[in-house]
Amino acid sequence: MTENQTDNAAQKKPAKKYDVLLPPGVPRSIIMDVTEKFDVELVERPREMKFANMDGDIRNLLAFRTDLETAQKVEKYIFDELKKYIGEE
Repeated sequence: MTENQTDNAAQKKPAKKYDVLLPPGVPRSIIMDVTEKFDVELVERPREMKFANMDGDIRNLLAFRTDLETAQKVEKYIFDELKKYIGEE
């Protein structure tokens, strides 16, 4: 394989995407901030719920889909903002 063929093969392979699931109750303001500050796609993910009266129920949760590096930054940003929102910082 020539260098050019290797470059073309690498360009055709889509980058792996990761989902950062949003816990139920995340304020809309935080969700909007993330979509404006980071290169993410807002998606729905079906997940089985295992708490309270929802044991075993399947619900569509919101998630941010992006590359690994951005996913890690988004996760940290969300938790930092949630701490501010509930008054822990």
